[in-house]
Amino acid sequence: MHWLQTLDLGLFRFVNLKLANPIFDLVMPFASGNRFFAPVLLLALVLLAWKGRTRGALCVLMLVLIVLLGDGFICKPLKRTLLRPRPYAALAEVRRPTREFRFSTPVETAALRLGDRASLPSAHAANWFAGTMVLFIYYRRSVWFMLPAAVLVSFSRIYNGSHYPSDVLVGAILGSGYAAAGVWSLNALWQRAGRKWFPLWWRAMPCLLEPERRASDAPVPDSGARSLAAAVGAPHATVDQHWLRLGYLWIAISLLARWAYLASGIIQLSEDEAYQWVWSKHLALSYYSKPPLIAYTQFLGTWLWGDTVFGVRFFSPVIAAVIGVILLRFFAREVNARAGFFLLLIVSATLLLSAGAVLMTIDPLSVLFWTAAMLAGWRAVQEDASTRPWLWVGLWMGLGFLSKYTELFQWLCWAVFFALWPAARRHLRRPGPWLALLINLLCALPVLIWNHQHEWITVRHLAECAGADRPWHPTLRYLGEFLGAELGLLNPVFFGATVWAAIAFWRRGRHDPRLVFFFSMGAPLFAAYLLHSFRSRVLPNWIAPAVLPLFCFMVIYWDTQWRLGRARIKSWLAVGLGLGFAAVLLGHNTDLVKVLTGQRLPVSLDSLRRVREWDQVARVVGAARQELLAEGKPVFIIGNHYGMVGQLSFYLPEARAAVTKEPLVFFRASPIPKNQFYFWPGYENRQGQNAIFVRELKRDQENTPPAPPDLQRAFESVTPLGVRNVLYGGRVARRLQLFACRDLR
Repeated sequence: MHWLQTLDLGLFRFVNLKLANPIFDLVMPFASGNRFFAPVLLLALVLLAWKGRTRGALCVLMLVLIVLLGDGFICKPLKRTLLRPRPYAALAEVRRPTREFRFSTPVETAALRLGDRASLPSAHAANWFAGTMVLFIYYRRSVWFMLPAAVLVSFSRIYNGSHYPSDVLVGAILGSGYAAAGVWSLNALWQRAGRKWFPLWWRAMPCLLEPERRASDAPVPDSGARSLAAAVGAPHATVDQHWLRLGYLWIAISLLARWAYLASGIIQLSEDEAYQWVWSKHLALSYYSKPPLIAYTQFLGTWLWGDTVFGVRFFSPVIAAVIGVILLRFFAREVNARAGFFLLLIVSATLLLSAGAVLMTIDPLSVLFWTAAMLAGWRAVQEDASTRPWLWVGLWMGLGFLSKYTELFQWLCWAVFFALWPAARRHLRRPGPWLALLINLLCALPVLIWNHQHEWITVRHLAECAGADRPWHPTLRYLGEFLGAELGLLNPVFFGATVWAAIAFWRRGRHDPRLVFFFSMGAPLFAAYLLHSFRSRVLPNWIAPAVLPLFCFMVIYWDTQWRLGRARIKSWLAVGLGLGFAAVLLGHNTDLVKVLTGQRLPVSLDSLRRVREWDQVARVVGAARQELLAEGKPVFIIGNHYGMVGQLSFYLPEARAAVTKEPLVFFRASPIPKNQFYFWPGYENRQGQNAIFVRELKRDQENTPPAPPDLQRAFESVTPLGVRNVLYGGRVARRLQLFACRDLR
């Protein structure tokens, strides 16, 4: 082993030092990584999938799966386990042309030893050789340019001082091995499971390694057919069953992918999530601004998984999966399973809905129960329907009200439906709708009781938010902002397809009850907020419950046009899905912008800024508290915003441990209720103690305002501690203004 280590070190020094020359100093850093690589790779993959037809698409799919899974689940865990320091972090003199053509300094080396222990195996080598192997399996001649490229990249990692030769060798062997094993394992899985669960598609392509070869020369039924000949060995199989099973598979993969994303720690809690996590530690019938169900959901998630980001958000992907299942089954029954599957893809490629599948706010619950009530309502309005579906409508709408007050708009949607579809009005002469209303009112009792106990504070708060206390002066100031946000968040292609379908729906007559129903379940809510945008700002997520019914409406309309032979629908669907999944991928990790362009996204445009660096904020505030504790008195923390209080309560370990006992973080005392903290014990009984007051400034704010007057009156002295910058990627993400408050009066 000592001999091998000596050989490894000797080879490294030979490549890094002896082979150094000006040409390599230019070529090797470029080969190791450059801003052109990601966009060129993306373009190459798109062209391969497009021009290569089935073989090319399969090759691209295998490349993406093998490289991403291999890097995330093999290379990175091995690096974290082995903890081998990189050469420039372990050796005295390492030439690093990637850092302005200089040697690493002793100070730099000492610092890197603490934080950069990720050398074995080389992920660059593993990824390149994995890609080389996959391409070789599908296109044998690719080895003539892929193998030299992989060797060049691997060599550059040694020359640049980032890896030892053994790191590169292990990475190359590992990448080639798991790529070959992965492709053949997936092919074996398809040959077994595909033949059983997808016999029609398996007959068309029994081998993933040879996609052009069919099981026999017998013709394959058209994709629109409802039944399959017994020749495939599955006489009861139908095309709809294939699409239905594919939909279930997509839902399962999406669920696991979202859980993995949450567990990765790429994003932290938003302010509302942290705020509502504090609610989950103080369960009640209702809360100042929201119904209670979000608190109980987070309580259950953290009871299962602890007070972690994964625990807080655990049920959001579950809710998305449940919504996917009920929509898929509904479409398989009332439309067709193929349309249901593409609805799932459209939902996954819509930024607003994909964000709701990982963030645990009130919106996922609201969308779930709105959708459940809508689908139960479709059964309830059928001619032969009994009273039972109406009971489910009432229950789901009641739970929706306990999730978000927007659910009251669904009664407006029902009124619009009865107005547009006269045949359904006979149900108003039956007990069903009225029993649903009664159940809805019973579910509202917790909110009504809590508000009665607290002088109807929620009603006043919602009225103020809606501007009911101000005269209406119509303005176009917010209309463009609202429509622009929805156009981007709902995918321009799908937003346009929905508007087109709605116009055609009105112009050609309302003859399809499904279109009338789904239009009625979504359009009134969207129209209400569109009108409200003439009065004040409307946040994009407010229309969230309307999105799924409108997308159902859109898919049913365009599926009919597809069957009638309307041209270019497939092309526009492909464009919409391509744009959507790209936006969703970047929206889930905006750091990919740097990978693609070489430049980080400006902080002002980074949508993930709201869910990053809160742990660093807690460290800054915690350090200031520790300094004040040295004076010998207890120190608590005061936040100027409910979101800051929630984040510090979650991310500061001592505050998280005390959140159910004697809180350490408080909202600034106020004579009137501004949020839920008003109704809980404050810091009034901590006379004589000190505090740290935290206020977040705008990033471009030049002046530093003094401490609030009421805070100065509450303490004997309030001393500014200056402004602390919290960085992300070398840029200022947050600016914190801190004050030391001494001797509470």
